[in-house]
Amino acid sequence: MTGIRAEHVTIRYGKRTAVDDVSFDVVPGSVYALLGRNGAGKSSLVRALTGNLRADLGKMEVLGKDAWSGRAPLMERVGIVSEEPDAPPEMRVKELAWFSSRLYSRWQQKAFDERIARFGIAQTSRMGELSKGQKKQVTLALALAISPEVLILDDPTLGLDVVARKSLFEEVIAHMADFGITVFMTTHDLAPVEAVADRVGILRNGKLVLDEEIDTLKSRFRRIRFASQPVALSTANLIAATVRQWGSGTEAVVSNYDDLAFERFRDVSHLQAEVTPMSLEEIFIAVAGEQGE
Repeated sequence: MTGIRAEHVTIRYGKRTAVDDVSFDVVPGSVYALLGRNGAGKSSLVRALTGNLRADLGKMEVLGKDAWSGRAPLMERVGIVSEEPDAPPEMRVKELAWFSSRLYSRWQQKAFDERIARFGIAQTSRMGELSKGQKKQVTLALALAISPEVLILDDPTLGLDVVARKSLFEEVIAHMADFGITVFMTTHDLAPVEAVADRVGILRNGKLVLDEEIDTLKSRFRRIRFASQPVALSTANLIAATVRQWGSGTEAVVSNYDDLAFERFRDVSHLQAEVTPMSLEEIFIAVAGEQGE
């Protein structure tokens, strides 16, 4: 059984197609990061995944159940940290915990108390008194205390400072190590993704243009800088994702880098070239950077 599966999912709003024939699998116990610029379709997929939106075509499954028709039984097994926590502002943290403990049969009060204490949040605080970062931390503590098999993080670090972001991901990583849950996240904060994700998908204009294990992805992307205008990279069977002027020379991002092929190319062409690895953020910009907002 897969943790999460999307099969040819298409989502439309009137005549506009927000998600266009998207398919992917998330292996149980792994971390999958879905990336994309604003308007790429991430939010629509998350809504379908959490049972809040029915896809026009295709199917979204969570733990082997249809995300739409099975959303009631899945509620016990799926923790959600939304982009904008919507708890009533007058409710105290401890009241939210009490309410959740009545809804979820596997509620872990001790785990919730310990996590809130680590976050330095008083349980007598009202939600309306908390900062955005503290609200996210409370939401994460609630989501993990239900003992979820799947955790969905929808842009969890949006609006958080560096310390809060680090704290949030440390809690997720520690919980995964202890319980082996499946994590699905969307985010614009790519630095922690590079450290925790097993696989990434990149949406562009509603289409999934990349779906790959992060180590494999980083091994095949390279930035190549030439001191002068190079001959065609195709002579080395290297595919240039982007090419731009770099000072008096040229910079190319290649998506199928191979050491041996490039060395043969450099020996034949007698060109001075510098090859550097790329971060996930740099790869994302190369793949999704041309999409409009």
